[in-house]
Amino acid sequence: MRPHVLASCAVSLDGFLDDATPQRRILSGPADLDRVDEERARVDAILVGAGTVRADDPRLLVRAPERRAARAAQGLPESPLRVVLTTTRPAADARVHTGSAETITLAGTPDEVLDALGRRGVVRLMVEGGAAVLREFLTTGLVDELQLVLAPQLVGDGPRFTGGGRPPHLVETRTIGGDVLLRYRFGQADDRHLAEACVLAEQCPPSATAFSVGCVVVAEDGTVLGTGWSRRDHPLDHAEEGVLRGLGNDPRLRRATLYSSLEPCGERASRPDPCAALIARAGIPRVVYAWREPPEFVAAPSGSEQLAAVGVEVVQLSRWEPLARRCATRL
Repeated sequence: MRPHVLASCAVSLDGFLDDATPQRRILSGPADLDRVDEERARVDAILVGAGTVRADDPRLLVRAPERRAARAAQGLPESPLRVVLTTTRPAADARVHTGSAETITLAGTPDEVLDALGRRGVVRLMVEGGAAVLREFLTTGLVDELQLVLAPQLVGDGPRFTGGGRPPHLVETRTIGGDVLLRYRFGQADDRHLAEACVLAEQCPPSATAFSVGCVVVAEDGTVLGTGWSRRDHPLDHAEEGVLRGLGNDPRLRRATLYSSLEPCGERASRPDPCAALIARAGIPRVVYAWREPPEFVAAPSGSEQLAAVGVEVVQLSRWEPLARRCATRL
């Protein structure tokens, strides 16, 4: 399976990734740099081009000690695998060789690189640049999510942010200090929304006994009606349960699709109604999920079988299962 690809970069108001001087120009502020560090801590690998290594000499490490410690507690390296696109190994004194994280070099097309990383067990890949690498991944249609930060600077000249390929769909806009984060997803609607549900699972409060699950409910016209994750409002809440509670009796639910990273439960001990019953009662006609609930937790019939029995269309997109499993089992 190929990794889920997150492209991340900051641009000036006039669309530049850097200026034309030999020194690297840092565009975004401290709050956004901390956000990027948090994203690094969530991925399995960080990829840059050889030109970025030569020009910027990055370390590509998770900086915050508490994030490194959290990764180590999960049995992961303190920082993700570092991947440099090049046919030759970076100079011996390059900072990409420092620290405890492993560094590898890969050459080939973006498709070939993703296949190679998938064989190494990389589920989430963060592409940080430079301009040519970002453009190549975007134009070949291999980016699943783009996090584009708009910094309040005017640069005037330098490498520009450009791309092509599939049309972007805005997922989120928020301010981070003086910067603005624009978050986009690419692909067909089912893929976009289900991938978002999988990633939302990482917002779940930790639990040693329960999976982390994300959920997105989308109206017929594409409007996102609600998003949520397990244990968001109460320690016993399932993701679907919390989202549906917030939506109440919204009439749009009767033509909506519910996306869940894990198959909705068909039986539970902690609450009177399993999620399958809640979904059916809300009148939702379609459910899309990534990962089938493990057999040891499933009574017969399963949640998906119960939903199908009352006329709900149930679709499993198993290509998202690795992402769902990774996000569901990390504390």
